[in-house]
Amino acid sequence: MVNRMQFYIDGAWVDPVVKKSTPVVNPATEEAMYEVALGSKADVDKAVAAARRAFETYSQTSREERVALLAKIVEVYKTRMKDIGAAVSDEMGAPLPMAERLQAGAGLGHIASTLEVLKNYPFEEPMGSAMVVREPVGVIGMITPWNWPLNQIACKVAPALAAGCTMILKPSEFTPSSALIFAEILHEAGVPKGVFNLINGLGPEVGAAMSEHPDIDMISFTGSTRAGVDVAKRAAPTVKRVSQELGGKSPNIILEGADLAKAVTGGVMHMFNNSGQSCNAPSRMIVPLSKMKEVAAIAKSVADKTKAGDPRAEGTTIGPVVSRIQWDKIQKLIQKGIEEGATLVAGGPGLPEGVNKGFYVRPTIFADVTNDMTIAREEIFGPVLTIIGAKDEEDAVKIANDTPYGLAGYVSADTVEHARKVGRRIRAGNVNLQGAPNERTAPFGGYKQSGNGREWGKYGLEEYLEVKAVAGYNAA
Repeated sequence: MVNRMQFYIDGAWVDPVVKKSTPVVNPATEEAMYEVALGSKADVDKAVAAARRAFETYSQTSREERVALLAKIVEVYKTRMKDIGAAVSDEMGAPLPMAERLQAGAGLGHIASTLEVLKNYPFEEPMGSAMVVREPVGVIGMITPWNWPLNQIACKVAPALAAGCTMILKPSEFTPSSALIFAEILHEAGVPKGVFNLINGLGPEVGAAMSEHPDIDMISFTGSTRAGVDVAKRAAPTVKRVSQELGGKSPNIILEGADLAKAVTGGVMHMFNNSGQSCNAPSRMIVPLSKMKEVAAIAKSVADKTKAGDPRAEGTTIGPVVSRIQWDKIQKLIQKGIEEGATLVAGGPGLPEGVNKGFYVRPTIFADVTNDMTIAREEIFGPVLTIIGAKDEEDAVKIANDTPYGLAGYVSADTVEHARKVGRRIRAGNVNLQGAPNERTAPFGGYKQSGNGREWGKYGLEEYLEVKAVAGYNAA
């Protein structure tokens, strides 16, 4: 039974300093499932003190010790995949098979990938008479979101452990159970006490206390751009490192000569995956103006086959969005799209047919969108696709880059060479060509208001390392 009324601090489950809790609502039923404890600044102080103490010894462990630890975490994690999948499905609404395979699987993948990086990473590099040494940053504050909970937890915790850092994790209050299971996994794997600590709580309380804490050396934050700005401001007086993965409004350019049926179908399915709740979702499909009607027809056929329903029911493609707040925001933006003159091709406001409760959004597609419309500017974070027409390739690139965001971009063309040429011009941290998925060993992160810093693979490990130059080290 997951212990939702305690925190994991200094290797033990402890009561909050002040008793306070909030209900966790199942987005498919709109009913509260259970209460989860909420932390305060006093709990953060306790966790930071434990992490500070643990850093003295854990930062001095050998590569071999950390390799063995991560290997054990992988082993234990595999035994809890079904538990994680069920928790994620119940708390944020992902269809159960997808939650088990992709949501839980993403966490396992990042731990395994980090383990491989750690085995051969060069922590020391001679440079003339100097030795350049990479050392752990220190105590890390981690703030993670609800949309891919294990993905974001694991791609912070695994490299921090590999680097020799200690940490405090504040997961989203919408998805606490999968994070608590993760704490149980680390405890069973033998992570030394104080190295990993977990406090559930709200951003304005626990998140703010972590961002401002003088004994936290770095904040790693994933979430909205608005919240990321607040974290950075609070972190500034203590000059701590801030790594952020924020919002996106990613362009999906489909050029003349591309396999239209394949590119459009793949783009719509990707957009609707996880109910559109992915920061790198290809939410702006940019197509030749002359192909708008054809593209809209293909997109509509995909939307018509996309079934929003019970996450545990056979045949469900997408579940609900996470909360009433999110549902209301998405509904307003869909209505705004209609009011601003976009052509509603599929979906629209309200609940899907046959659904009378739950935070379900109709899979929605707008055509004839212009890039100045609200639905083309704001991150909707729901299953809503905007299709924008471009006069030519130059116009498509211009539209793609006309956004304050820069997390991801997608290009489909007649050849890989052509896609490469256009992909190089997109101002984003991740560009996917010809429908290729992300590469877990390559870096993930954004340009512009989509954040700074990188996660995944060796780039993720380096976020948690300081660089020290020791001159005279190699002197004769």
